[in-house]
Amino acid sequence: MTALTATDDVRPSRGGRPRDPSRDGVIRAAILRLLAEVGYGALTMDAVASEAGVGKATIYRRWRTKQDLVVDTISDLNRAEATPVDTGTLEGDLREMMRSMVATINGPTGAATLSLLSSVPHQPALAEAFQAGPLAVWRQSFAEVWSRAEARGEVPPGTGTSVIAEAPSAILVQRWLLSGRPVDDAVADQVLDTVVLPLVRSVTA
Repeated sequence: MTALTATDDVRPSRGGRPRDPSRDGVIRAAILRLLAEVGYGALTMDAVASEAGVGKATIYRRWRTKQDLVVDTISDLNRAEATPVDTGTLEGDLREMMRSMVATINGPTGAATLSLLSSVPHQPALAEAFQAGPLAVWRQSFAEVWSRAEARGEVPPGTGTSVIAEAPSAILVQRWLLSGRPVDDAVADQVLDTVVLPLVRSVTA
């Protein structure tokens, strides 16, 4: 979520010919597409190789098992999309962050995430990868936005650790996962303008 949000860090080779880092993004994009289409249970290393247009040896040089493959992919999700933009105001920063989250939800990563959710309770490694990967990335990015707002004097100290700071992402994720209703920029703007900003004003008045 490109919608792909993976980084292309070079990891140690597991033997054989040196891996080609330029293929990492292509392979991870293929993994996300397959997860969205068939889910974790039906995913195979051979299918990933075919979808990515690479040889099976290329896949096995990177990952020994399907779980390694998916955990590694999850761990790198959302790093680009969740990078906070400094617009100079809390409102501008939150609007950009929330729209980035909308794009992520509606892209390949969002589709793959929905498909994976049923497997996470039964796969501790996947749950840990979500916690340490995309969930941590979004938490840290929103925390940076609130920290900057506190430093600018837009909100009182401690606002970034209050329930107010949880509202922007929580409402979008709840609508996405629980209601099944569309999550788009208009919804993000409505949440910001009618819920989040009034809450901010209530602690700055």
